[in-house]
Amino acid sequence: MTRRQQLRDIPHDAYGALQISRTALKRQSHSHCTLITNSSGTSGNLEATSFVFPTMAATPVNVPRIKLGSQGLEVSAQGLGCMGMSIGERKPEADMVALIHHAVAAGVTFLDTSDVYGPHTNEVLLGKAMQQDGVREKVQLATKFGITPDLGDIRGDPAYVRAACEASLKRLGVDCIDLYYQHRIDTRVPVEITIGELKKLVEEGKIKYIGLSEASASTIRRAHAVHPITAVQLEWSLWSRDIEQDIIPTCRELGIGIVAYSPLGRGFFSGGPKLVNELPEDDFRKNLPRFQPQNLEKNAMIFERVSDMAARKGCTSSQLALAWVHHQGSDVCPIPGTTKISNFDQNLGALSVKLKPEEMAELESYAAMDDIQGERCDTTFLNTWKNSETPPLSSWKGN
Repeated sequence: MTRRQQLRDIPHDAYGALQISRTALKRQSHSHCTLITNSSGTSGNLEATSFVFPTMAATPVNVPRIKLGSQGLEVSAQGLGCMGMSIGERKPEADMVALIHHAVAAGVTFLDTSDVYGPHTNEVLLGKAMQQDGVREKVQLATKFGITPDLGDIRGDPAYVRAACEASLKRLGVDCIDLYYQHRIDTRVPVEITIGELKKLVEEGKIKYIGLSEASASTIRRAHAVHPITAVQLEWSLWSRDIEQDIIPTCRELGIGIVAYSPLGRGFFSGGPKLVNELPEDDFRKNLPRFQPQNLEKNAMIFERVSDMAARKGCTSSQLALAWVHHQGSDVCPIPGTTKISNFDQNLGALSVKLKPEEMAELESYAAMDDIQGERCDTTFLNTWKNSETPPLSSWKGN
């Protein structure tokens, strides 16, 4: 089996990267970093298109702010995962931009993307969304590198790190990325080498904060010794809790924020077992072990119990599952994704769901790890924190 065939768990579409426009650029300064536009007012890294941005709501919802990590980054207590806007069935661009603007107006200002989403098209989309006056100043922009655009490899060598950052800056239309994650760990390159190059990018003003995704506790410690890590992104939900024993304590010891992706179990706690039947044929979730028929039937019991408790609490199952993540601590920021404003609004309602300690324990008893059937992802190629160890620094010869 080839490495590309093994990479089944990375969602992608066939739209490809857009050509970078070479039109003359002008800069608009703002307090975060500089937003880049061309003379026509469209993003400097996009081919010219006619696009009218919808007006954002005048009164934002009061969403709490939290300190993410100990390096100074402040974000909304709930973020917006943007991956789904650019994978699978193509969504109307205007609708996705409107959703992003709606989120920012509501106070959800922590936006999460990656250069591999699309690939590239998700960053392009966010670049367009930030063109409306005032949007860039309000958001904390996080993107990632490490999975090659052709989905054939994972790279963390210095040359790749720098090239990936420069390309993301152009697609996003900014000259500084607020939080830049290593999306997956390159197990051929000592993590100190990768972080060393990221440190240079911080010193050059191209990124503000450094993050890791799916990294082990030992990898986090080694990286943090080179340059402070601001956030670690990991899958954390009612049915993905294996990080709690080692990684979460390590992050808290080092003052590193925790960003929880897939806090709704890849949508399972929103739609339950019927979700699988409603997914398009090209949806990557159809290949996830937990969504296979032999596992789904058993996992359905978990959803039923959570739904019953949600009914007692007067909220939806997704709000209850998301509230459980929020209650893990003020250093945790979940980033649920959606492509619909109605779902976004429902997710935001999780911030109002209060859980007592005994209710937290009850929820956790429903989703005990021994009861969950199937792995959370296919790891035949895509490494997770469990296999993210890198060679010792002394082994690096450079290339």
